[in-house]
Amino acid sequence: MEKMPFGRKNYQWMVTGLIVLVVGFIIMSIDKEPYGLGFLGITLGPIVVMGGFMIEIYAILYRPQEKK
Repeated sequence: MEKMPFGRKNYQWMVTGLIVLVVGFIIMSIDKEPYGLGFLGITLGPIVVMGGFMIEIYAILYRPQEKK
């Protein structure tokens, strides 16, 4: 049987990152200022989205400890 490219923890982190990304885009979309130039659309939303991308990078690079 072939070994999976990622482990269970990797996929859990990937799903968490995707959820954070979606939440960040929702935060940007609910900004009521014109053209999304309020606090939610220009500050908080992008910070949450960047956090989601950082979680995704961590999920890809995470390597579980080898069992001895």
